[in-house]
Amino acid sequence: MLLENGFTLNTFFMITGFLLAMFSCVSNDIIQTLGTFLSANKKTNSLYIWAFTSIVLILTIGIGWVVNDGDMSFGRLDRIPVAHTFTIIHVLPPIILLVLTRYGIPVATAFLILSLFSVNDIHVIGLMLTKSFLGYAVAFICALVIYNIIARPIERYFYYTQKKHSKNISKWWMVAKWCSTAFLWSQWIMQDAANLFVYLPRKASLGELIFVLVSCTIFLGYIAYNRGGEIQNIVKMKTNVQDPRSATIIDLIYASLLLYFIQLNNIPMSTTWVFLGLLAGREIALYHRLRFESPKKMYKHILKDLAKVTFGMIVSLLAVLILTKFHVVKDFFLMYFINM
Repeated sequence: MLLENGFTLNTFFMITGFLLAMFSCVSNDIIQTLGTFLSANKKTNSLYIWAFTSIVLILTIGIGWVVNDGDMSFGRLDRIPVAHTFTIIHVLPPIILLVLTRYGIPVATAFLILSLFSVNDIHVIGLMLTKSFLGYAVAFICALVIYNIIARPIERYFYYTQKKHSKNISKWWMVAKWCSTAFLWSQWIMQDAANLFVYLPRKASLGELIFVLVSCTIFLGYIAYNRGGEIQNIVKMKTNVQDPRSATIIDLIYASLLLYFIQLNNIPMSTTWVFLGLLAGREIALYHRLRFESPKKMYKHILKDLAKVTFGMIVSLLAVLILTKFHVVKDFFLMYFINM
């Protein structure tokens, strides 16, 4: 129980870390979970979006809690050491993540949050990195193959009819978009919820479950009202993602990839790398098949996204290293400057 020993300083840092992790992780990963959904539903009332996303989250976490005997992380934390003592150090990574998100940098949240708890187990961090890089490669290849096949008969039709007949898009496409978003949103929660629940007991009580659901629901209201924030621009720059039909296909492919990696093993990974790999493969395939934009502009966007996520990963790992091994880093630099 969170308060079984009273509200101590340790409890304060635990709860604060969880709330900040929830705020920062969902804000940073909004581009890959609800990004296309928000772009395709620009005119939809925010209350409907809030209710929809909240219902999916409550059902996913609630069912997971029941099926996994109180484990809200879906087994993603089995390889991550349990923290029994929380300090200000555990609160700083989500704050760093919030700052990077504010400037539109898609950070690999798993590296920044989970690496802090696994800093003494380099093997786990290595596995996370390997799985994330593999995720980018697999998503890139899948998107390249799929969109080379469907670009001309499907995506070209979407592109040229979206502007002329946007009001006449079948309501069934909108239903499909909401269903694909529910599928994707639930898969992201199952994969990335470990970044949030690493701050909480591995076996949550009913009271802790209610606390989590209420906290997440309140925050989703802010996300729906704010329409994703600055980082949403990464999605907006991609070809035709405002079309609910194209967005539905993106979500289905991405959700299927997440489902595959969830079933592959319980090693946490950065879903951001998977998403950007999917977008990169899609953009290249659409260019070669349809020539919607110049190659210079297309490759510029892809390299810019890759540079941002790589920068975010490096900053994440350096931040964890400095926070947890400050005395080692300090001694290293002191020796370096003394010997100069």
